[in-house]
Amino acid sequence: MRSLYVRVFITTIYTMLISSLLGFYVANLYYHWSLKPYNNDKLIGIAHNIRSFVEQYPDAMGDYLQSAAALGYQLYVRDEAGNDIFYGNAFRVLDLPDPIGMEVLAGNEYHGVAHFPDKAFITGFFSNQLSNSVGIPVVAGDERFALFLRPDIQLQFGELRIYFALILLFTVLFSIPYFLLSTRFLVQPITRLTEATKRIAQGSYNLQLPTRRKDEIGQLAAHFQKMSKQLERSDKAKQEFVANVSHEIQSPLASIQGFADTLLHSKVDEEERIRYTGIIGQEARRLAALGRQLLLLSSLDHVDYSFVKKAVPIQQQMRQALQLLEWQLSEKELSIRMVVPSSLTINGDEVLLMQIWSNLLSNAVKHIPAGRTIEIRAFHELRSGVVVISDNGDGIPEEQLPYIYDRFFRGDSARGRTEGSTGLGLSIVQRIVHVHGGTIEAHSQIGKGTSFRVSIPD
Repeated sequence: MRSLYVRVFITTIYTMLISSLLGFYVANLYYHWSLKPYNNDKLIGIAHNIRSFVEQYPDAMGDYLQSAAALGYQLYVRDEAGNDIFYGNAFRVLDLPDPIGMEVLAGNEYHGVAHFPDKAFITGFFSNQLSNSVGIPVVAGDERFALFLRPDIQLQFGELRIYFALILLFTVLFSIPYFLLSTRFLVQPITRLTEATKRIAQGSYNLQLPTRRKDEIGQLAAHFQKMSKQLERSDKAKQEFVANVSHEIQSPLASIQGFADTLLHSKVDEEERIRYTGIIGQEARRLAALGRQLLLLSSLDHVDYSFVKKAVPIQQQMRQALQLLEWQLSEKELSIRMVVPSSLTINGDEVLLMQIWSNLLSNAVKHIPAGRTIEIRAFHELRSGVVVISDNGDGIPEEQLPYIYDRFFRGDSARGRTEGSTGLGLSIVQRIVHVHGGTIEAHSQIGKGTSFRVSIPD
């Protein structure tokens, strides 16, 4: 299996080759479309200058053409008798048809450079063919000649071709080690991320990644490190959750086992038997409630949790929740003040919304002293249904407010257990609110009371 390092290097070399071919192809197209006619006209102009000199000094024609060849041109002269004379370097291909020579002798011009065939990867500028030239008739004294001319690329650009070939060669030679180093620089952070994934899989979350980089790799490393911290928190939360569940189950089971053994192996009077049996029933009910709440939390934690939304009348639900708490309200002599319009509805799941109000009201009833007041207000605000449940109890300490939604959190652990609390009520409430796309806020002051504000969008 090829490593990413090798793949990036091969891809870079491959890209250079493809780009070079495409660049040559585009440059060749540009030559055929634009430069070829321009070169043809320029060569025709040079041929006219040569003809003007030859016609003025016919005796010096041979020496002049030899000098022109030495300046960087290939020349071919044909007389009326069919004799061929070449000046300068030889043409690689002598492919000029005889009829063209006769036409030029007859007084016509030949534009072979302009009419050179278009070929994708053959540049006419470098094609050393006799047909790739221009021709004009020349009169020297009493004789007529056909003069054909093209630039001598080897003479004009010979040293430059070697120069550019060396530039290309050394560019490639120096590029290869540079590509190796730069590829290593690019791949190294990804290699570190790969190692980091292995460490995370082994349960090690203490990672040091190149997060100071400002490029995409730096952003990836930063997000990866955030993910690592979130996984660490999630892992710790799961461990704490398992530990808490084990503790919450172990405590009532130990009570049930202890009192059951006492009833089984000891002689107890009727009063103690009734008390022990009541405790066993109370702990069994707490276990049952814990099981139901854990099942509900597990269902709500699924991302694909689905429920049926409909318009739920809030006043009716509040009255039902208060009826369930009627004996507790009477026992503590709590007063209820409710300002909820009968027409107000909230769009959500009827059962889950009922769970919210029941948990919030039950918490308020459990944790405020006797003779206090619970107030329920509901209204519509900014396309959301808002419910505020507040009390004038003792309040929650400020340092505990950030943790009240944590699973199994109790402000007063001892009192919570004696009252049958599982510490999951507010966790369930928060999760139900979030599943509905809403928000829940808690405000509390010691000695003045606590209020919960639930907002669920329409």
